[in-house]
Amino acid sequence: MDDRHMQIGEVASRTELSLRTIRHYEETGLVTPSARSQGGFRLYTEADVARLMVIRRMKPLGFTLDQMRDLLDATDRLDSGSALAEGEREELLDRVRGYERTATEQVDRLRTQLTRAEDFAATLAARLNRATTRP
Repeated sequence: MDDRHMQIGEVASRTELSLRTIRHYEETGLVTPSARSQGGFRLYTEADVARLMVIRRMKPLGFTLDQMRDLLDATDRLDSGSALAEGEREELLDRVRGYERTATEQVDRLRTQLTRAEDFAATLAARLNRATTRP
C-alpha cells in the first residue's frame, strides 16, 4: 500500500468531502489522521482515504455515525490479521452482512424513488411540450 502522506486539502479533493466534514469525522472518531506534520497539519494515507470513502458511501444510504463506526470497527478487526477469539470472526462477518443487506435494501428504495422522479420529470416535459406547441 502507498505510504505517501497527503494533507487534508488533497484528501478533501479526492473524496469530494469538505474540510469541515473530514474534521467532523475526525472529531467523532470515525477517522484519525495517520500522522501530523511538524507544523501540526493533519496527514493522511491511502488507507485513510479508503476509510473516508466508506463513510462517504454510507452517508447517502442513511447510515448513522454510530452505524458507520460499528461497521468500520468490524472491518478493521477482520482486516487486522490478529487472531480472533472463537466465534468472533463469524460474529464480525454477520455484522458486515447485516450492513450489506441494509445497504442493498436502501439502494432498492432509492432506485424506486429515482424511477418515480424520472417519470415525474418526463410528465412535466411532455406537458410543457404540449403547451408550447399549441397555437
